[in-house]
Amino acid sequence: MPSRMLVIVAALRLAAAVYPARAVPVAGVVSPRDWSDLERTTITKSPAGNELIMELPAVDLPAGTMVDQAASVGEFPLNGSLYAFHAEIVDEHGRRLSNDLLHHMNVMDPSERELFLPISRRLLASGKETGEIRFPWLLFGARVRAGERILANAMLHNPTDVSYHGVKVRLVLSYVPDNRPWPLFSVVPWQLDVAFPVGDKTFDLPPGRSERAYEGSPAVPGKIIMIGGHVHDYATTIELWDATTGKLLWHGEPVAPAPGQPAVVPPGRMYSLTRIGLSVTPTHRYRVRVVYNNTSGHAIPVGGMGVIGGLFRPDKDAVWPATNPQDTLYQKDLRHFMGPVEQVAVTVPLDHMHMEH
Repeated sequence: MPSRMLVIVAALRLAAAVYPARAVPVAGVVSPRDWSDLERTTITKSPAGNELIMELPAVDLPAGTMVDQAASVGEFPLNGSLYAFHAEIVDEHGRRLSNDLLHHMNVMDPSERELFLPISRRLLASGKETGEIRFPWLLFGARVRAGERILANAMLHNPTDVSYHGVKVRLVLSYVPDNRPWPLFSVVPWQLDVAFPVGDKTFDLPPGRSERAYEGSPAVPGKIIMIGGHVHDYATTIELWDATTGKLLWHGEPVAPAPGQPAVVPPGRMYSLTRIGLSVTPTHRYRVRVVYNNTSGHAIPVGGMGVIGGLFRPDKDAVWPATNPQDTLYQKDLRHFMGPVEQVAVTVPLDHMHMEH
């Protein structure tokens, strides 16, 4: 499969970082009027061409520390369809730093819901292992709209003995302008994991064989275009089932990783010359299931994970639902994502942190 089709593998390597454990979450009901107090993420059009530069607020990154940035708010400046992006780290002088300093960064739209849950829709994610995420610009694009508000957060970690000042995480986003006849299909990123509904995606892994699962129904009908998975050591399989009919829709098994890399579940491309996607409907329930065989002989704290995700094409007449700010799950997820908003960033020595992988 061409490297450009491995978008799902790259994105799902970040699954452990999407919901990091956070201290001092914002309390109470979070509403849009609170976002005026947040730091700003800037999104500007690059003079070099059809690229957007998304840049998070600057933070200092002392040697031997981890910095957890609270959420910041920004807006897209134009209409277009995203088809590629990569992360960069720069210092106060704009010089590129190693992407090894980036543990993860995440971007979500708080006004639109996720496909399988009434929480904020995830748009983008990146980390040190992601590289460039790209899919065929002629076929698929993720639409963004001028004025669309996003929330972004990031975690940086610096295991070196060098301190950095004014460090910024940025995403370089390639897009097709709205006035083009392509991409042919508008798609939406989606995800589903066995630790849903909200919170940390990892779980303690008991010795021997074990499995976990979660079921949900999509908000709108449509077709899954691509699907992939992310698991940890000792996983044997991760699957997507139509729980209503009992039919297995997709089966993935991790392959042996390269040294120092996480296990990879090869993605499934659900389209061809004669078929565009795997149909799913709100009238059915769908189950993600992961199976482990922990042969270590002992329990492994936060050793398990099972996440699937990919690209989804809503049916032509489907109207993507807005979020309900009063929904309990929406509020819990939003508080978790926003982090300690009374502090711009939380800095902790790395030897005091358990860094998930």
